[in-house]
Amino acid sequence: MINDSLQFATAVLDQFLKRQFSLDESGVVLNRVVEQDGSVPASNQNKLVLSLINIDNETNRPYYTRNETLPDGNYSDISLSERFNLYLLFSANFDDYAEGLKFLNAAILFFQVHTFLDVKTYPQMPAGFSKIEFDIEKLTYHQMHSLWTSMGAKYLPSVIYRMRLITIKGNDVTGFTPAVTGTINTTQP
Repeated sequence: MINDSLQFATAVLDQFLKRQFSLDESGVVLNRVVEQDGSVPASNQNKLVLSLINIDNETNRPYYTRNETLPDGNYSDISLSERFNLYLLFSANFDDYAEGLKFLNAAILFFQVHTFLDVKTYPQMPAGFSKIEFDIEKLTYHQMHSLWTSMGAKYLPSVIYRMRLITIKGNDVTGFTPAVTGTINTTQP
């Protein structure tokens, strides 16, 4: 689900940038900012780079059911799904600084207008998703410095978004519960 959601977000943003700037080739790439050896991937050149920088478990949960209704009216007991937030770094890796800022600005504009992507608007959304939400993350100068230092990269103009509530659900059935088919009269004359 993580890869599917990131590939989808990359494709949707890339489609927007292609229309916005009349591009023939992709303007967005899903990739790491730097390789393990510290070099910059060649595929990142003159692109807006989307990188996954953190994953956290959503602990604020509404009531989740552990049952699914079967076609015969009975219920299967299933394992609970887990919901996650993905933190995405969008960095402008362009030879021309102004061009990079232009692409970064367009990405911010896209997510300002499209605070969520849903299956109604984007029917090509991967199976298992109905809605993906995006919130901009505010980092202080020191937090941003620590992030880029920990990646071992030189700072690039960038913005961080939280992709909210990616659900990962196992299909493990842990048991079955029969349906209630009648009532018992507990009053006695």
